Amino acid sequence: MLSALEKDRIRVAEIDVQIQNLERSLTALQIEKRLAQDRLDSYTYPVLVLPNEVVSEIFIHFLPPYPACPPLTGIFSPTVLTHICRKWREIAIATTTLWRAIHITSYYRIAIERQAHISDVWLSRSRCCPLSIVVEHHDTESLLEVLLHHQARWENLKFDCLLSDLLPRIKGPMPLLRDLDLSLYDFDPLLMVAFHDMPRLRAVTLNDHAALSLVLPWAQLTSVTFIAVYPSECVPILQQASNLVRCSIGACLEVGNDHPVPDVRLPSLKSLILGDPGQFQLTGFLQKFLVPALHILEISERSLGPNPIESLASFISKSGCELQQLHITGHDDLAVSEASYPTAFPSVRVSFSRYGDGWRDEE
Repeated sequence: MLSALEKDRIRVAEIDVQIQNLERSLTALQIEKRLAQDRLDSYTYPVLVLPNEVVSEIFIHFLPPYPACPPLTGIFSPTVLTHICRKWREIAIATTTLWRAIHITSYYRIAIERQAHISDVWLSRSRCCPLSIVVEHHDTESLLEVLLHHQARWENLKFDCLLSDLLPRIKGPMPLLRDLDLSLYDFDPLLMVAFHDMPRLRAVTLNDHAALSLVLPWAQLTSVTFIAVYPSECVPILQQASNLVRCSIGACLEVGNDHPVPDVRLPSLKSLILGDPGQFQLTGFLQKFLVPALHILEISERSLGPNPIESLASFISKSGCELQQLHITGHDDLAVSEASYPTAFPSVRVSFSRYGDGWRDEE
């Protein structure tokens, strides 16, 4: 019995020695850890000592160039910059230009009410910046009130929605608006909305319903694009837009309308695009244009009729223009060989594209 107790006393003493050794090792490790942590705490990452203005500029280059819009959410949204650290969050929120371009669309898997809320936050953060707004959503009721509150800051505006939801609710001046892209998907022949207080408006894109529903300061425009319109819908506008430099028209044949299309004189026009007429062949429309300053013409060969070379020669002679570039579009079969065009117009650079193909130059 005594020998067993003696063994236990010896073992306890051994354990005490081991504990003391371990405690000394633990103390040494704790000291080493504290010193290492002090060194870490004293280190400042170079990116964190950059001036706020430099960080802000880096953030701006994270986004697509304005007026293109970043997504509202996800890794390419400016919101992600607010999730890195407190300092970067403060800088991002204070950088007003991060929040000036807003894209609302039905393609997002986000309820329109949520998109409206995010838009409201961004608009608040953008403060006094001019705005680029893209709305591609037919359910705009909860959104319009948010956007209309900032109407005076609209600079680039694209709406793809219902006429009845939009036009009657827009009132007052838009002093910063430069570019308007409007596609409406319903039409009320009794509704015509006029906007005159747009002193900076220069570029407009309209579909057929928008062209029939709007009165704009046409004379101040320098660029206009019409999408799927009849000549009778776009020509009255073109006759008032005497300062156009660029014009693109996707015109369709108006079946049942036998009224002649009047001539359109655009003395400053340099670039004209006449898109493919679609199912029904629309010929002779090019001949209605008197464009003495024209340098660039893109046209579907079907629009030139059965004798495209003669049609082009007649158009150039009538306009008195010095055409520099001609781009012919069409399907697989051209009415005349590609080589016929540069032969007929040796001073013009001619190129071709067929639907589904890329461009081909014919020097």
